[in-house]
Amino acid sequence: MKPAQRIALLSAALLLLVATMHGATVQGTVKNGTTGQPAAGVEVILIQLQGGMTPVLNTKSDAQGHFTFDHPAIGTQPMLVRAVYKGVNFHQPLPPGRTDLEVEVFDPSHDPKTISVESHFVIFQPNGGTLVVGEEYSLKNNSQPPLAYYSDKGNFDFALPEGATLKQAAAQGPSGMPVVQAPIDKGKNRYSVAYAFRPGDNGVRYSYELPYSGDAATVKLPTVYPGARLVIVAPPTVKISGDGLQPGGQEQGMNIYDHGTGTANALVAVNVSGTAPPPSEAAAETQSDPGAQGRDAQQASGASSGVSIQVAPGRLDDLKLPIVVVLVVGFAAFAVLLARKPVLAMAGGSSAAARENVTAAAEPAHAVHAQPSAPAATNLAAVDAAVGSSLDALKDTLFRLELRRQAGTISEADYATERARAEKVLRDLVRG
Repeated sequence: MKPAQRIALLSAALLLLVATMHGATVQGTVKNGTTGQPAAGVEVILIQLQGGMTPVLNTKSDAQGHFTFDHPAIGTQPMLVRAVYKGVNFHQPLPPGRTDLEVEVFDPSHDPKTISVESHFVIFQPNGGTLVVGEEYSLKNNSQPPLAYYSDKGNFDFALPEGATLKQAAAQGPSGMPVVQAPIDKGKNRYSVAYAFRPGDNGVRYSYELPYSGDAATVKLPTVYPGARLVIVAPPTVKISGDGLQPGGQEQGMNIYDHGTGTANALVAVNVSGTAPPPSEAAAETQSDPGAQGRDAQQASGASSGVSIQVAPGRLDDLKLPIVVVLVVGFAAFAVLLARKPVLAMAGGSSAAARENVTAAAEPAHAVHAQPSAPAATNLAAVDAAVGSSLDALKDTLFRLELRRQAGTISEADYATERARAEKVLRDLVRG
């Protein structure tokens, strides 16, 4: 090779290296959701999720609330943007392919009345001599003006039954991405998490283990918040009984029991007995009969992606039943508590309906699918809005799928299947 050719080749390689090092760019804005104005001077941190939550860049928003990040990982893997406002962390997912982002922050409130606790799910899963239990609380923040409920000393309390060993806790905001929490130990099996609950739908979930000698146990569930509807979920091979528990039918092959609303600081005794197949086997059975999911979706009622229990549709149709299968399938590793976004009942315009339908189609096969929405409006502007909303939902779905892969809660084969399903939905949207 001639010297001139070597120099040209070296220059090209150097330019390629510089371009690779430059990476992708994301343009963002920090907005104060309380005032509706741009938030200036807010610390903004870019967090890499592979191998844990690792901050890689930080900056501050300018007078218009704008910020910019340049990093090679942007666009190639799911990342997270954190805005620190008045000592409170606000997170916004940055999925692959996203080049613009709005991070919404809120003025903080210490008033517990800012939130209301609406439902309390408890899922039992026997695993040999251990009973694995997952609990999730559904919270709503309807503050006006919109505020974020937060306290660094802990602003959501929960309690475990006697003899329980806490494994993991997480909280999530309206963005739907759970964030692992470091629980504050209050003593006597009582804990608290310090998390900024933003306006809209929020949730807290945690898992723990109990001794399960002789395939039977009586679990005394502490209820911390009054007025929250308590729902018990278990595999059909597990027998559940207790005062006040009423059978609520089946959903995705799981038995549902409704306890109604509870009182604060009470104990609900639940008798659990029997065995169940490991979560991986239950997932395989669900995968082997895809038609069953279609039947479940057809039997469900309600607008858009609302899901109800066919035996008692009037009582539980506002609750988040999709958590059932997701939590059960992932309890073996406990990390599934980071991999699921509940599907909420939504009624209204075509954009909301299209968003939920795409989410249901692109979610993992064990998710509850929605009924087809009403015929699309012929107005082109409405169609464009619906497609745009659907694409955003699909991006969120792909983001959560990547998180599951990195967390090790999904096999490579299942990942490839779910990714292919999501890509098919994308192709159908483009052709449509």
